[in-house]
Amino acid sequence: MRNWSTLSEVLLWNHLRVKKLGYQFLRQKPLGNYIVDFYCPDAHLIVEVDGTSHQGRKEYDRFRDDYFKEIGVYVLRIDDGDVRNNIDRVLLTIARELNLRKSPF
Repeated sequence: MRNWSTLSEVLLWNHLRVKKLGYQFLRQKPLGNYIVDFYCPDAHLIVEVDGTSHQGRKEYDRFRDDYFKEIGVYVLRIDDGDVRNNIDRVLLTIARELNLRKSPF
C-alpha cells in the first residue's frame, strides 16, 4: 500500500518518521481489520490524511472511528490540503493531540 501513498501522506511521513514530535509513528499500520495511515502506539493515536478518496465515505469513516474508539485509540483526521499547504500547523495539531494523550507514568 505504501506504493499508493498520496503526496500528502509522503510529506507528513517525512516529518513523522524522524520522531520530529518526540514519538515513534508507524506507517500503514494494520489495526484490527483496517490499515491506518499513521499510528503512534505510545499515545494510542491514529493520524488519517483525508483527501478526495474519502469523499462519500463519511459513514464508513465514522464506523471505523467508532471501532477504534471502542478499543481505546483516538483518530485525528487531517485534511490533505492542510498537509500540502500548511505542514507546520498540521504538526502543531498532532503535537497538541500527543500531549493530550501522553501517559502520566
